[in-house]
Amino acid sequence: MENLFQPLDLNSTITLQNRILMAPLTRCMADENLIPTQAMADYYARRADTGLIISEAVIIRPDGQGYPNTPGLFTAEQITGWKKVTSAVHQNGGKIFAQLWHTGRVAHPHFFDGEFVLAPSALGIEGSVPRMRELTYTVPKAASKEEIDQLVADYSQAAANAIDAGFDGVEIHGANGYLIDQFLHYSSNVREDEFGGSIENMVRFPLAVIDAISHRIGEDRTALRISPGAYAHIDTDKRDRAVFDLLLSELEKRELAYLHVGIFDDSMTFDYLDGSASEYIRSNYSKTLVGVGSYTAESGSEAIGANKFDLLAIGRPLIANPDYVAKVKSGDDLIEYSDEMLMSLV
Repeated sequence: MENLFQPLDLNSTITLQNRILMAPLTRCMADENLIPTQAMADYYARRADTGLIISEAVIIRPDGQGYPNTPGLFTAEQITGWKKVTSAVHQNGGKIFAQLWHTGRVAHPHFFDGEFVLAPSALGIEGSVPRMRELTYTVPKAASKEEIDQLVADYSQAAANAIDAGFDGVEIHGANGYLIDQFLHYSSNVREDEFGGSIENMVRFPLAVIDAISHRIGEDRTALRISPGAYAHIDTDKRDRAVFDLLLSELEKRELAYLHVGIFDDSMTFDYLDGSASEYIRSNYSKTLVGVGSYTAESGSEAIGANKFDLLAIGRPLIANPDYVAKVKSGDDLIEYSDEMLMSLV
């Protein structure tokens, strides 16, 4: 598994000390004002020997919240709280990106005392909010052109806030059925204006966010996560393939820090993608790719060796093993993850 411990230059600005990344892991442990706590700073600092930490998803503005106690990056106090986290990671020799998040129709008005949540179209999802099952999802309001423009501006501001907070860059959360991903799938986007109805229109908002952030903080500090295979909060539609074909061709023209596969288990296959999500992206995108989805260090190393992707993101095993990198390097046994571990920050 020597390839896991080789450094990698994302670009001339950022070099990773190894190819093991900490995947974004929502923990719902911020305080009542969505400010990161000292326990969160300690938690991330213990994992600084990964090549890059991708933070838990961080909401860009109040109406983006869909889960309790998820941290924000839109107030001065939240920025100050994140400075403690990034400082602790840097002091331990690590690097950390903030994952920027708006949950779209997966948000709930309860969290921001609002009348409605925003999405591409007025199409709700069934179910209730995890950890707060008394809250059932609502039918969203289709965002107006003015509201979409403001969302782009707010993503850009959140990216600037991330840099002010000491992050090394940002990963735009464009995956897993949240706001940006909702624009990219036919089952959640039935608009007939400039943001829907054709593949060119469906990629317009995601690309606007990417370009606004790239312009604000630099392409070298901007990354993206996408889910071409619908598997969370969105239904599958074979027409989605053409949308992602176009999106990937546009991303190929840009120089993002990396592209990250959004999938829980990369052994999942999709007929309309002719295989797994990572195989599909790799065949349509030639630049730095992060693989994820139930890989072990061994299977991830093999995938990197076979050029299936360039970097390996590890999720739940890093919750159970803060010293994951050291254990893999020395061959020590890993502690097995269990759901009870979500109740505290170890």
